[in-house]
Amino acid sequence: MGGARARGVVAGIYAITDARLMPPSVFLARAEAALRGGARLLQYRDKSNDTARRLAEARGLRALCTRYGALFVVNDDPALAQSVAAPALHVGEEDAPLDELRRGLGKDILIGVSCYGSVERAQRAVAAGADYVAFGSFFPSSTKPLAPVVSLDVLRHARQALAVPIVAIGGITAANGGALVAAGADSLAIISALFAAPDVEAAARRCAALFADA
Repeated sequence: MGGARARGVVAGIYAITDARLMPPSVFLARAEAALRGGARLLQYRDKSNDTARRLAEARGLRALCTRYGALFVVNDDPALAQSVAAPALHVGEEDAPLDELRRGLGKDILIGVSCYGSVERAQRAVAAGADYVAFGSFFPSSTKPLAPVVSLDVLRHARQALAVPIVAIGGITAANGGALVAAGADSLAIISALFAAPDVEAAARRCAALFADA
């Protein structure tokens, strides 16, 4: 794997869904607005036990991503990823070993791994077959308010040490994301700055402009 397939695919704005900000009545509409605004990846993150709703929403998001040419990612649920033939899965380092995930899901799926503030953890993940890695939280986050804040130096070190795409996450907005791109992030994972905005499409365009400026 080595991240070669992920280069150019894991890049730009990485929108992550939030059930609090995206109730069922507007869930797909808000997701589509982010894609219209320039999101290049869309991750389905839902920790509930509503199996039927989660399956329906995942299928809807996968269809939207196909229409917009974006990468659809399932968070932390290999079974759901398999059920909807998701092209990508994102997991934490503490989840199932990557070789086990590969055996269950096949060699074609892209797998991203959360590495928090540790480049060494990222190196282990890449050695095990991760296609991309994520670091953060870089700023205080309403989604994970207890997450430690990570230094920009982690991004700079990771950019030198790793050959796979790097995702930055945590409290990212159009106002602060430029520093992360400059430090080496290939992609910015964003929740609230997109889906808490009154105009999701416009918010996505503002965030996507960070990459054009770079």
